[in-house]
Amino acid sequence: MPETNAPTGTPGPAVSVVIPVRNEADNVRLLADEVAAALTGRWSFELIYVNDGSTDGTEAALAALKTERPYLRQVRHAASCGQSAAVRSGVAAARAPVVVTLDGDGQNDPSFIPGMLSAFEQGGGTVGLVAGQRVGRRSGAWKKVQSRVANGVRNAILRDGTRDSGCGLKVFRRDAFLDLPYFDGLHRFLPALFRRDGFSIGYVDVVDRPRHSGSSNYGLWDRLWVGILDLAGVWWLVRRRKRVAQVSEV
Repeated sequence: MPETNAPTGTPGPAVSVVIPVRNEADNVRLLADEVAAALTGRWSFELIYVNDGSTDGTEAALAALKTERPYLRQVRHAASCGQSAAVRSGVAAARAPVVVTLDGDGQNDPSFIPGMLSAFEQGGGTVGLVAGQRVGRRSGAWKKVQSRVANGVRNAILRDGTRDSGCGLKVFRRDAFLDLPYFDGLHRFLPALFRRDGFSIGYVDVVDRPRHSGSSNYGLWDRLWVGILDLAGVWWLVRRRKRVAQVSEV
């Protein structure tokens, strides 16, 4: 993937890696090391940590990392706004046309990023999103059941062809993401919304890992149960999409 111009028109990286974090002070350095190992020498990149209102030492840990790594940036929410808001803040701040997202708890393995970027490139302009699909999940049995039910209901209603909507590892076009209607929980419905806008979706199997340290910050409801209103809203958005014919000035 060659270097391209950033959205502002100034030379920028080819890939922006966006990682939302909340109270992940013990995880940020290890994850930054893994992202750098996966991408250095292969794609020019920047790493954007979105500090979603952390109350531990996350901000200080990121500030220390920033002095060592010129490609690292920290975007901070004064108070926690949730994962969807954090992802959108990071994508809005990104300087590359292609964005990679992953969770900040270390359960998403950055070594899968190159394969996902390659799948994205091979799709040409028709693929808008490549989504990770977790195999060998390390969650408990009850979480797996909840996830299976939630994904089954979502897929039955939206028919987006996605087995696992909760995997944080995704690669997508920055401009297409920012064109999507924003709402809380958006990150759970990206395949359906990208399809709605005419893009194809790619899938790559990825391995789930145990959390390195700390505990979940967004809770079971945010992680697994999208809510009937959100699901109904996305169903309405998909059905009401009106494609406009090619427009030209005469």
